[in-house]
Amino acid sequence: MGRIITICNQKGGTGKTTSAINLATCLALAHKKILLIDLDPQANATSGLGINKHNVQKSTYHVLLEELEIKEIFQPTAVNNFWLAPSNLDLTGAEVELVSILGREYRLKKALQKEKDNFDFIIIDSPPSLGLLTINGLCAAGSVLIPVQCEYYALEGLTQLVNTVNLVKNNLNPELKIEGVLLTMADFRTNLAKEVIQEVKNYFPDKVYQTIIPRNVRLTEAPSFGKPIALYDRDSIGAHKYEELSQEVLGLPITPKTIASEGVV
Repeated sequence: MGRIITICNQKGGTGKTTSAINLATCLALAHKKILLIDLDPQANATSGLGINKHNVQKSTYHVLLEELEIKEIFQPTAVNNFWLAPSNLDLTGAEVELVSILGREYRLKKALQKEKDNFDFIIIDSPPSLGLLTINGLCAAGSVLIPVQCEYYALEGLTQLVNTVNLVKNNLNPELKIEGVLLTMADFRTNLAKEVIQEVKNYFPDKVYQTIIPRNVRLTEAPSFGKPIALYDRDSIGAHKYEELSQEVLGLPITPKTIASEGVV
């Protein structure tokens, strides 16, 4: 059975979608079969993989409304063994349309029942909120990966997020656990970044990844070209760091190296 990981933080600007795209890519380049589910109405994971969200006719909206099976919306990406379940603006209305439906929290979990054994990893990119879409992601997942930016307000809202994860675990999904906490946007030239890193490690003992994602211009440029960093600039520090993260997620020792082009189509 594949691992289902929801990437979640209700605070915007934490590198959530960047991490979803690039972790999924690096896992695929490590010869794992990957599905990335875009559960955000902003559809940044969709556009970040080079798919025009305005042209998406079949999206996660139709899956949550049970109008389509999830396999009907899969789109291939530029990396072998990596598929996307895209989003579009229609998803904005899903929370309102689902609010009165029994079992609304389990729509995504139900949709994945037939597909979860076909992938090594299913990565879910949730919206920057703790609404019904995010709850669907948490109910479908075995674990949650929390990106935290190395900035002044880093811990703001984390207590609420952890409380939500615990509520979902206690009431809806007893298997849910914290996969890990990923520190992002670190500027090691500042004392603030070092202080935040230590604070987060104190807040989440034994859960913080060794890999820390630095601020990197190439990482911020890549989405505008519709490419993950491994395809946009595989020799950048951002590409190296997401490869290291994928090694941690796979339980492998970190071996810093240039990402090979094998697997790119």
